[in-house]
This record gives sequence, structure tokens and C-alpha cells, in this order.
Amino acid sequence: MKRTAGFTLLEVLGAMALLALLLLGVYSGVRSATHTVQAGTVKIEQLDEVRSAQQFLRRELAQAMAQPIAHDSDGNNIYFVGSESEMRFVAPLPGYLGRMGPQLIQLKLVPGDKGKGERLEASLAVLPPDGSAPKPLGDPQVLVDGIKGGGFSYRGVNQQGQPMDWQSDWKYTGTMPNVVSIHLSLDNGREWPLMSASLLVNPAATQGPGNLLRGLRGPGVGP
Repeated sequence: MKRTAGFTLLEVLGAMALLALLLLGVYSGVRSATHTVQAGTVKIEQLDEVRSAQQFLRRELAQAMAQPIAHDSDGNNIYFVGSESEMRFVAPLPGYLGRMGPQLIQLKLVPGDKGKGERLEASLAVLPPDGSAPKPLGDPQVLVDGIKGGGFSYRGVNQQGQPMDWQSDWKYTGTMPNVVSIHLSLDNGREWPLMSASLLVNPAATQGPGNLLRGLRGPGVGP
């Protein structure tokens, strides 16, 4: 009788070794593709975060209103407060939030978690019609985090209508800047496109009773 032919032990081991190599190659390819997709997703999320933050900042600055937010020691109205790390102004909010009336908006650079850089936060407060202190509207919202450096700067025009130099501290609280620049440096290779937002409010409106009306940008009041 003829004996049935079979595989030797060496042949079985060789086949298993080839199968293992094949599975390892497939696993490596799947892992590499997964990492690529995850990295792309993170990059898209980072871009969306920056884009959303800039859209919010541009919209609110463009809608800034010449409405007093406080008074100085002489009783003069303060319409805009701006430093290198913080600014405050009044603007309406979009959608159903806008029905609550003008909001006091505070944009501020604060230390990040565990000492990792800084983050840009936006705080909203309702301005009561009776002139009492603003009432905070929820907790501050983080617009972008992982900030390594940068800040805010401001530019207006003088009495002759000529552009002034950029300033890191807006000293002319009785009027409003024409343009605000927000320049930030982000970590993890992220980019913050240089942003200059125009305030469409007429700075001259701060000098008269019609300070709640927004109009076309006009010459400001400066030194």
C-alpha cells in the first residue's frame, strides 16, 4: 500500500513563519494608516480651533459698540480697555444670546494648566439697564490654548486723521482704537495667522449721546 504524502515539520514551521511575517506586515500597515489618520484628525481639529477663535474675535471686534463700560477717577466714560494681555469692550452676541442685549466681553491671556504656556479665554457679562455692575454669564470659555507668547496691540488715528503707531497699551479710554492686532505663537508646530481686526464703530460716537449706535469707522480722538 502507498503511504499518504504529508508535510514535514520543517515545512509546517516554514509556513507558520511566512504567515507570521505576512500578518506582521499587515499589522504594521494598519498601524501606520491609523497613526496617519489620527495625526490628520488632530491637525484638522487644531486648524478648526484656530479658525473658530479668529472668526469669533473678528466678529465681536467688528461689532464693538461705543458704550461705556466704566468711569475713570474724574467721572469720564471708559469705552475700551486694552493691554498686551487683556481687552474689554461691549458688543452684541449672535443668535439667541443676542436677545439678552449688549454684553461686556473680556478677552484675556491666562496661565495654562500645569504651567504649560498660556490660553486665551473669553468671558461674557450682561450689562443691566439700570447701570449696576455687570453680571457674569457663565464660566470663561477657552478660545485657544498652548500659547507660547504674543499678545494684543492697538492702533488709532490722531486729530489730523493720520494713523498712530501700534501700541501694546490703549491709553485713550475715552475713545476706541480703529484696529486691533492679535499676534500669538502656538506650541506643537501650530500656526496662528497674523490677525488684524477693524472696529467698525465710529469713535466720534463716544463723544455724544448716541453712543449706542454703531456706524462707519471715522477719525478717532488721539494725541
